[in-house]
Amino acid sequence: MLLHLVHETRYRYKPQVENAHHVLHLKPASHAGQQLLKHSLAISPEPTQLRELTDVYGNARTFFSLRVPHDTLTVTAESVVSTLAVNSAVKDLSWGLPWEQVREQFRYQAGGAYDSACEFVFASPYVPRDDAFAEFARPSFTPGRPLPEVAQDLMERIHARMTYESDSTDVGTPALEALQSGKGVCQDFAHIMVACCRAMGVPARYVSGYMLTNPPPGKPRLIGSDASHAWASVYCPLSSDAARMRLAVGQNPGVWLDFDPTNNRAPGEDYVTLATGRDFLDVSPMRGVIRGGARHVLDVAVTVTPVEVA
Repeated sequence: MLLHLVHETRYRYKPQVENAHHVLHLKPASHAGQQLLKHSLAISPEPTQLRELTDVYGNARTFFSLRVPHDTLTVTAESVVSTLAVNSAVKDLSWGLPWEQVREQFRYQAGGAYDSACEFVFASPYVPRDDAFAEFARPSFTPGRPLPEVAQDLMERIHARMTYESDSTDVGTPALEALQSGKGVCQDFAHIMVACCRAMGVPARYVSGYMLTNPPPGKPRLIGSDASHAWASVYCPLSSDAARMRLAVGQNPGVWLDFDPTNNRAPGEDYVTLATGRDFLDVSPMRGVIRGGARHVLDVAVTVTPVEVA
């Protein structure tokens, strides 16, 4: 599927901002499930400095500086992405190692082989360790159960437990608070699933991106009516033989499987990955430091459209 993405962020400041430094995660990733075909970034006022780097998790990250007074800042990212259907590994969930074996694999052992996924076992700023996450997770983590099946069941239980409610939380709402209240937005659903996996010793990461939403029958697709999305990704190591084969060709000895607890499904060709990290803080679409602008109004408009329609 070919998808056309437009993500516009507009800040209105009062009083004006004297100077500012910002970082963006707005360039979609290229990986086995999707390919970035086109990307452009428009910033007004024009930045004094602009550069793109790759962060520690492999995401494209853009820095820019503004050294002119401004009362409005507009950032528009436009991309075209080719996506693929759901990986067959997600359809058959019985192939994975038992979750206890995965947990033991990521326990610290002196002289043990390093796996980059170990960074996603530990607590992070938005995903702390708490017994409440382990307590909620345990019914899914039954003895000897393959990890992909565990993750699927956990996703379904989070979806059943939580109620999606717009504006019920914000970016600073702790995952534990969202779990206790039983309501939140996609960011909260993703943080809760990541926290539950880590509480049981299993690596999990946060994924930011977009999802194609279809308008009601007979209604036109509204420009700017979509929104950013988020889901969780669980690391599933392969058997010894399969892992050795992947290592021989420079690949990771396991696979990351994506799960969307907000919609209770596996992301497919109607999803676009922007960036992955430990939690939202690592992949925030836009953040920065400003001088001035004591008050501001933020408007974000996202449009995801099939290229045939665009």
